[in-house]
Formats: sequence, structure tokens, C-alpha cells
Amino acid sequence: MRSLNEECGVFGIVNHPDASNLTYFGLHSLQHRGQEGAGIVATDGEKLRGYRDLGLLSEVFADKEKLVNLKGDSAVGHVRYATSGSNSIQNIQPFLFNFYDMSVGLCHNGNLINAKTLRRKLEEDGAIFHSSSDTEVLVHLIRRSKEETFKDKLKDALLQVKGGFTYLVLIKDTLYGAVDPNGLRPLVLGKTKTGAYIVASETCAIDVVGGEFVRNIEAGELVIITKDGYTIEKYTEDTLVSIAAMEYVYFSRPDSDIAGINVHTARKNTGKILAKEQPAPNADIVIGVPNSSLSAASGYAEAAGLPYEMGLVKNQYVARTFIQPTQELREQGVRMKLSAVKGVVAGKSVVMVDDSIVRGTTSARIVTLLKEAGAKEVHVRIASPRLMFPSFYGIDISTTKELIAANKTIEEIREYINADSLGFLSEEGLIEGIGLNYDVPYKGLCMECFNGDYSAGLYDYADEYLDNLTDIQKEYLANNKRYFDDIVKGEN
Repeated sequence: MRSLNEECGVFGIVNHPDASNLTYFGLHSLQHRGQEGAGIVATDGEKLRGYRDLGLLSEVFADKEKLVNLKGDSAVGHVRYATSGSNSIQNIQPFLFNFYDMSVGLCHNGNLINAKTLRRKLEEDGAIFHSSSDTEVLVHLIRRSKEETFKDKLKDALLQVKGGFTYLVLIKDTLYGAVDPNGLRPLVLGKTKTGAYIVASETCAIDVVGGEFVRNIEAGELVIITKDGYTIEKYTEDTLVSIAAMEYVYFSRPDSDIAGINVHTARKNTGKILAKEQPAPNADIVIGVPNSSLSAASGYAEAAGLPYEMGLVKNQYVARTFIQPTQELREQGVRMKLSAVKGVVAGKSVVMVDDSIVRGTTSARIVTLLKEAGAKEVHVRIASPRLMFPSFYGIDISTTKELIAANKTIEEIREYINADSLGFLSEEGLIEGIGLNYDVPYKGLCMECFNGDYSAGLYDYADEYLDNLTDIQKEYLANNKRYFDDIVKGEN
């Protein structure tokens, strides 16, 4: 069974009299990370109260009384990514657990790769689960821990879960934030002028509530925040920085910094490198696919010495197609959200820069839009390498059959999307463009979607992964001398 927690947004604040409202504003800035559901849990120092529902944040809290009722000076909130088969309120976070001796609010961004194994063992031991999300596993591990303090119980639980994750855990007087041992999913700490502390998935959420960035929560770290301030501890020394490259390529807002690197700058740099690696000599103009590709397109145009034009216009009130739960909705979303500007593209040879190609259907539709608007040629340039391998760490690229690059050659993809030419950024170009400089593989990036190198292992998914490798994937792995023994770590 595929775990149902994916790429989401989390926000928490401690020691602010208007905690729930600030959490709402913070989550609003993270809405791009999840549009299926949202929720907030707040504490007044004694009692935890929560509300969650399906829909956009503004829909969930359309009745402002729902926010007013979440009294307290500390809160956590969550916006949830849309994944197929999981549109149930039971899976919307934060979860609120009420025990005889305490209450716990819990939210999670990412994916556990040993959730199935842990869940089975917990159920055999009598645990009852109320959702299909792997987030719930953590609270069962906390409650079963033999450690004495809540902090130590949490650390004990964190050592048992594997994968990519950030957790926010709220009890009546303390907020905990944890990052996986590879730092796959981002978490940042900020502070308001009034002295309240914030933890969030992206720095843009700190900015929107008037806070200042304090520091990144690093791989294997646990931040503990109370009214008296914060402390940061390591819950494990077994760490290896491997930040998800897709945070820079697609998910994060351009005004956010991830591990000290501005997302817009990283994307613009990859566009410049793409122009050198994959030029389009006869092109007249460069356009970007709104919104996540605009930075890369501006970089491509600058490096290529071509005009950067607005050839596609986005209806800002339509959800992102990549995070729609079904292919039919994704295709309908493309028709609703994008229009080609005929006066710009008609009669022109156009370079269309996009951030990635997943299934290929969206790219095909955009190329069609441009040609219907009179574009003479459409040269598609992708500011990331081919997405050839499924992700198991919290991005909805879950099966090989969904990935066009795992099943078709570059020329076959070009034919499928009806482009006049097609070029992808190299792995080396992506690493250089982002600009991390950790002394670890890929300079500190997790490149698993592009090259099948799973930094946190596969665990429950190992057999599923190996059984579904295509000939294209096998050839890539063979040519790059990547061995399954190195990739499949700790199958059970």
C-alpha cells in the first residue's frame, strides 16, 4: 500500500497572542505546497483545540469563527498535497490526539519509507489507526517508547522512522520541530519582533508574518520551542545532507531560501546553464511556463541573448495541475489556467522553458496552445534532468509507469509532445546551478528522481521499485555504474 502523506507545508508559532491568525497567514504563503486540505491546532497552555477540513485554506476557514475558536498563544498548521485516493478528512492534518494524560498536535511534510513495516508491527501490538497517512505512525511510536520524558520519547520515535520528513509536534506548552537525517525536506526557524518563534517549511512564511530568519533546522536536528526561547539538539549523529532537488526545481516559492540558497537565483542559474547546454540557434524569443519556470526562462534568455517575452498567461485562480489528484483534472486544469499570447508568439520560433516533464500530457497541451496561436516552431527546454525514477520521499512522482522519461527516449518524448526540438538540463548543470557546496555526493542534493540514487534507501518500496524497472531505467543505471546493492539500503 502506497503511503499517503506527500509534499505539504507546515507552519508553527510559539508565544504570540494571535497565534492561530498568524498561522493562517503563514499557511496562506505555503498554499502552493498543498491544496487538498488544511488545518490548525492551537494551545492556550492547557488545552489543545483544532480544526481541519478539505479544500483550500480560505475555504476551510471561510467562517472566521473557526479561527476565533482556536484560542491560544501557540499553534501549528498544515496544508496538504493532493494525492489520488487520499481525499478524506481523516487524512487532513494537523492530527489532534487526546490521551488520558496529555494531548498532542502533529503535522508532517514528507514520506516515510518504512511506514508499512512499522504500521504492521504496531497493529500487531494493538495499535488502532484512524487514517491512511503514515504521519500517524509517529504518535504510536511516541506512546510506546520506554523513555521517561516526552522529548526523549520523541527522539526515540524519530530514530525508528525512515524517509524524508519534517515534523511539527505541539503539546500544551512546547513545540517541537524535527528534520530527517538527510535534510530531504526543509524546515526553517524565524522570530517576530515581539519575540515569538516560528518554524515553517519555507522562509517566505516567516517573511509574510513580519518575522526574521534565524537559522535552518539541519539534518537530524530537533528544535524545542517554549515561551522561554528555543534550543536545538541532535537526535542522531548518523546524518548525510541530501536536500530534495525538486524543492528548487518546482515546489518552493521563488522568494524562499532553501539551505541558504535563494530559489529564484537557483532557477535563473539553471536557465543560464541550460542555454549553454541546449541552445536553440534559430529561435526568436524565449518564454517561460508560469509560474515556476519564469526564473529559469529569464536566465535562458539572458544567456542566449534572446528577448524574454510573456508568451503564456496564467489564470492565477486555477490550481497547479501537477498537484491535481487525477490525470483528467490535470488536463482540464491546463486548458483553464494557460492562454497563449498570439501577438507575441505568432510567426515566431519560440523557446519554451519549463521546469520539468513528468507525464508529458501538460507539455503536449502547452505546445499545442502555442502552435494554435501561430508559433512557427516550439523548442522545449527543460531546466532539470529527465525525471526517470519514482520518488519515495514525499513528492507525487510515485510510479514508474507515470514517468514518460522512464518509458520513452528523448526523441520519443519530443514526438509525443509535438515539439520541434527538446533538450534537458544535465545533472551536473542542475547541481552547479543550484549552488550548494556540501562536501557530500551531489554537493548536498538528493537527485533520486533524476538518477535513482536513493540517499535514504527504499525499505518497504525496494521490491516494488526493482520489479518495475523499465529497460530505459536499467540502461541508465548500467551506464552510470549505479549498483542496486548501494541503492536498496535496508529493504526491511
